[in-house]
Amino acid sequence: MEKSLVEQISESLDLKSMDPRTYSPLGLAYIGDGIYEIVIRTLVISKGNMSVNKYHHASSEYVKAAAQAQLYKEIEDILTEEEMAVYKRGRNAKSVTMAKNATMADYRMATGVEALMGFLYLSGNEQRIIELVKKGFKIGE
Repeated sequence: MEKSLVEQISESLDLKSMDPRTYSPLGLAYIGDGIYEIVIRTLVISKGNMSVNKYHHASSEYVKAAAQAQLYKEIEDILTEEEMAVYKRGRNAKSVTMAKNATMADYRMATGVEALMGFLYLSGNEQRIIELVKKGFKIGE
């Protein structure tokens, strides 16, 4: 069986094992933000060669809080019980900052999505991340 990205990184850098259940929801959102960004940048760059500014603008449409909140609404019905619990922990976490140009509701939902992405990544389940993004943005339908 092929190793997940987190397993490859951990082994190559000789890192201690990471149990996603032991991390705070904001810790999960921190790593989840990065993983989600990589998935979105991969999606955007696959559309062909363009200026970096155009890549950035296209990516922004997917990574802003409102887009992540919409993604949640599209995937809510297919989340497992465990995934929903992780999402809710992230959504309910008290952050000292808030994104510009976002409602508090959208910002909290986005934090929940990022926590879920972080949890799935640290669990070695990149395929589920891709599945949720694909369904959430109706890619290939």
